[in-house]
Amino acid sequence: MKKRRLAALALVSLMALTTGCTGGGKTETGTTGGEPKTEAEAKTEEKAQGLRSTEPITLKIANYAVLEKGYDEFWKSTKEGFEARYPNVTIEWVTAPYGEILNQVINMAGGGDRVDCVFSEMIWIPALVDAGLAAPMKDVLDEDFLKDYYPNILEAHKVDGEVYGAPLYVSPSLLFYNKNLFEKAGLDPSKPPKTYEEMLSMAEKLSGLTTDDGNKVYAFGQPTASVIVIGSSIQAFAANFGGYVLDENGKLNVENEGLKDSLKMLKLLDEKGYNPQNAKPKDLRNLFALGQLAMYYDNSWGFNGAKSINPDVVNFAAAAEPLKGGNGDGASNLQSHCFVAVDNGPERVEAVKNFIQYVVTPEVLNDYIANIAPALPAKDAMKDMEAVKNSPILNGAGNSVEKAEPVLMFPSLSEFNLELCALAQAVTVGGEDVDTALKNFQNTVQPLLP
Repeated sequence: MKKRRLAALALVSLMALTTGCTGGGKTETGTTGGEPKTEAEAKTEEKAQGLRSTEPITLKIANYAVLEKGYDEFWKSTKEGFEARYPNVTIEWVTAPYGEILNQVINMAGGGDRVDCVFSEMIWIPALVDAGLAAPMKDVLDEDFLKDYYPNILEAHKVDGEVYGAPLYVSPSLLFYNKNLFEKAGLDPSKPPKTYEEMLSMAEKLSGLTTDDGNKVYAFGQPTASVIVIGSSIQAFAANFGGYVLDENGKLNVENEGLKDSLKMLKLLDEKGYNPQNAKPKDLRNLFALGQLAMYYDNSWGFNGAKSINPDVVNFAAAAEPLKGGNGDGASNLQSHCFVAVDNGPERVEAVKNFIQYVVTPEVLNDYIANIAPALPAKDAMKDMEAVKNSPILNGAGNSVEKAEPVLMFPSLSEFNLELCALAQAVTVGGEDVDTALKNFQNTVQPLLP
């Protein structure tokens, strides 16, 4: 099957991307120059009124990252810098742990307390749209700012043809590896594996190692615990093998060999004891930071989680492109951390626009990428950032972004992803054969699909 490629960082033509508001023939009450105002003119006037407003505004921004070590100082300085530039606006963080923030935002809205903006995982967008909270970005951001995003990255943030997310940065899955453990196992740290066959050969040597204090070293980590984002990671794992769960028409297809090959590999990694069972990304980052995990998949920003546990990780960590398996070419899926805006009136939307357009700039993000979490820019204006060019982690990404494939967005994506986690657990800790697990998965997820 011909699969859609996400050439995210290619300098493609922007002429095909239409992000402006279309006025059509519908009119509003009132006139402009003696003629009825179109919807587009009315929105422009409302935005201008918001821009001129100096009334105090408290902007509620849902952001789990302000609670996380390593990220908190960045968001503190961002808040201070934005409030200094826009003195009539005060940012109020709405916080909850990562696994709880999405439900908290939706539940708050159900009680009449709507936030103004959400710092979101890309895969949360469908749930926020379905809850009636997400505003189309064409109604929030300046047209030139929106058009500077790479077109196919915007495409990945669409639901039903509308862009609902403004990415702060993006990343495919990367293969992180411990150079010190490679040397200890007699492997060349400058030559990470490129295929799963090569990885398995190296894993045999790496799995025989122990840490200096006698702890087991795991050879390879792929998360499988029941967390929404891990479902996308499992889709990325399948893409390494040329596999997929939903075809190019959005139809469920569990009979493709690439998907089956990926599940067989997960089962093999579990049987050999190479992969920590039922692990979350933070579990793998912890093991990696402590020298107990030789290789694992993570998004680029996961590096900060490992570095927060052990600052010395900067001296032994390296990154490479995803592995090739079966008939696949090592493709992956794109993930992002993005902003989702909520329309609580023109003045508040204007303040949200100013906040997003303040944060997503080289001036604000350069130190973040250099010192906190390496991540790939989503905008043409940011491609020459020094932090990106000088990052050894990002340099190891190769052309993995160009091979990344978008995740199909639909309202029940969160539930679907959790069922993918259950599928991975069925063939690992559950001990089921791949065909039986796939049949049970198919029966369970069919009602969730659009």
